[in-house]
Amino acid sequence: MSITPESVRELLGSENFGDRIRGINQLRQLERAIAFELVQPAVTDSNTRVRYAAVSQMDTLGQEDLQTSLSVLRDRLFNDSEADVQAAAADALGALQLKEAFEDLQQVYNQTPEWLVKFSIVAALGEMGDSRGFELLEEALTSGNELVQTAAISSLGELGDPRAVPLIAPYSTHSDWQIRYRVVQALNRLGGAEARSILEALAKDEVEQVAQEAQTCLKSA
Repeated sequence: MSITPESVRELLGSENFGDRIRGINQLRQLERAIAFELVQPAVTDSNTRVRYAAVSQMDTLGQEDLQTSLSVLRDRLFNDSEADVQAAAADALGALQLKEAFEDLQQVYNQTPEWLVKFSIVAALGEMGDSRGFELLEEALTSGNELVQTAAISSLGELGDPRAVPLIAPYSTHSDWQIRYRVVQALNRLGGAEARSILEALAKDEVEQVAQEAQTCLKSA
């Protein structure tokens, strides 16, 4: 059976949430303009899984109309009852590089108790490349959650502000090798003499993945 706007619309209108999720997944096979129209009601569906699936598609479908996407995603970021959906909204705002949402992301980061939402906001700020995010990312580095810290290291690298080098430097000796690996990648983006010195030390790391990544970065510098 071929997938058409009509067949997808029927699935999205089903009382069965499994059908609605299937309809959302099939949006990828429709023209973006049509898919964007159909996905919008689903972002406020009564079922959490349906809302999450719909909001998660906004990172690509949202390109169709950025201003409408900004409004839709802001609403889910602030008003959804589920952290997963809020996090997906933050992810989509980052993917669409909607810098107009910076203050919204900052506000939610400071108010939410949910680490997953904080993680997604920190990652989104890196994708946006908005220099206003520097102070929030600096704060996130001191988070008690290592996943949030790791995201902050990566996002500081993406911002490319050399002030991040001394902030990231202490994590080059972190006990978790995956954090050290992210430090290597961030320092490579940031560049400079201090970053190179740390990379030279990490090129001798006891974990092969970290050492190899640092060596590769040094060779390409």
